Amino acid sequence: MSSTKKWLIPKQHGAWAMLTIPFFLGAYAGGFTWLHIPLFIGWLALYLATYPLLTAIKLKRKEYLPWFYRYSVVAVLMFVIPIYYQVKLLYFGIAMVPFFIINIYYARKKKERDFVNDVAAITSFCIGGLASFYMGNGQFTMTALELFMFCFLFFIGSTFYVKTMIREKNNPVYKWLSWGYHLLLIIGLIYAHYPLFVLAYIPSVIRAFYLYGKSLPIKKIGLSEFANAIYFFAAMLLLFHV
Repeated sequence: MSSTKKWLIPKQHGAWAMLTIPFFLGAYAGGFTWLHIPLFIGWLALYLATYPLLTAIKLKRKEYLPWFYRYSVVAVLMFVIPIYYQVKLLYFGIAMVPFFIINIYYARKKKERDFVNDVAAITSFCIGGLASFYMGNGQFTMTALELFMFCFLFFIGSTFYVKTMIREKNNPVYKWLSWGYHLLLIIGLIYAHYPLFVLAYIPSVIRAFYLYGKSLPIKKIGLSEFANAIYFFAAMLLLFHV
């Protein structure tokens, strides 16, 4: 397949949930405005641009770069609109830079599946949620930080689970890391006085324990995580409405 003739779309399907859920939760909690439309298109284009860039770095093949330029142009053109009305959005972009540098580092090492790289990517996606919240609210509030935390905790748990089911399924260290994380997640939420929000993570905890060790096709694992992400999103909408 020629990357210059066909659309170049990221193959990490799980990343689509990370791209959209924090953003739309941020828009919901912060207050939706028409400026979220160009902001989201720019956010989507920026994500699409990172894939050919990181692929070009990883494979050392320049033919992927034209797609990076195309998507980047769209991202810049779209971002100009919301930034014109709220210039402080630039701070969120700056905050993402260190984490993207980590992604570049692991792309060069061809270790993009490393857990640290996953954490860096998740952090960037969650910062996108902060930007979306700020776009509507105009302030950086505790609610924004809570949204960041809830999304970050969810996707870290998803990362642990997927690793125990695919790449690290025979690694007992990851099993205990996953189980320990999900248990501490529930305990931590209760201890931090967020008992209702435990409801958003119940399917995550159940599947981390119940499905571990079961031989499931990658497609089924992906579909179950997609369903879990939808549940989390719906639960968060309801919980933030309470």
